[in-house]
Amino acid sequence: MTIKAVFFDAAGTLMRTRARVGETYARIAAQHGKTVSPAELAERFRVCFAAAPRLAFPGMAEESICRLERDWWKGLVSEVFRPWAPFENFEAYFTELFDYFASHQAWVLYPEALDTLLELKRRDLILAVISNFDSRLIGILAGLGVRPLFEHIFLSSRVGYAKPDAEIFHAALRQHGLKPAEALHVGDNEVCDLQGADQAGLRAVLIDRDHEVNVFSPQRIDNLKSILRLLDDRPSGHLT
Repeated sequence: MTIKAVFFDAAGTLMRTRARVGETYARIAAQHGKTVSPAELAERFRVCFAAAPRLAFPGMAEESICRLERDWWKGLVSEVFRPWAPFENFEAYFTELFDYFASHQAWVLYPEALDTLLELKRRDLILAVISNFDSRLIGILAGLGVRPLFEHIFLSSRVGYAKPDAEIFHAALRQHGLKPAEALHVGDNEVCDLQGADQAGLRAVLIDRDHEVNVFSPQRIDNLKSILRLLDDRPSGHLT
């Protein structure tokens, strides 16, 4: 079946933080009177993020989503700093941190991202984002200059389901009137993106720039431009 749409994860796939998360957490914390090493914060963030509940609020009113998103992140960051409690200026710290990561200046596109997206648009493919992120992503993508290239941005916090749940993928398919086999999903997480999309019936490609994921797949790439090759290798856009 012909591929009609390409869905992308955002962080780790299209873009990355300008500085390492641990470095940013430590730098801003120091400005608020709390000194912790970047390495310790990076490891603590990794552990706490993996253990956190999914960033999704099924059944909640739209007007409450932004507050719930902020509360979710506040709880996570508070847990990150729990070993170094008390943090007297935590409220001010968290506000600055949350606002910093809302700015596109905290993020950079991967070098090949823009050219790849433009070529896919030139081929008249539907492009969308499916991300376990919050509402800040819309402004970030706009600031990075790529928001107009996407027909829709599906956020777990607003859809009410987070990857690898099939429902967030199905929401994207319904929005564009597509069958699962007509869409290709590209992401950097083996469980959320590769397995999640596959279980939802989509074609899946794992972007693994540093060759860190212990999985063998013919649909494993280390550069987004390889998507073009995968599509070119299949007659009439077929991808099997």
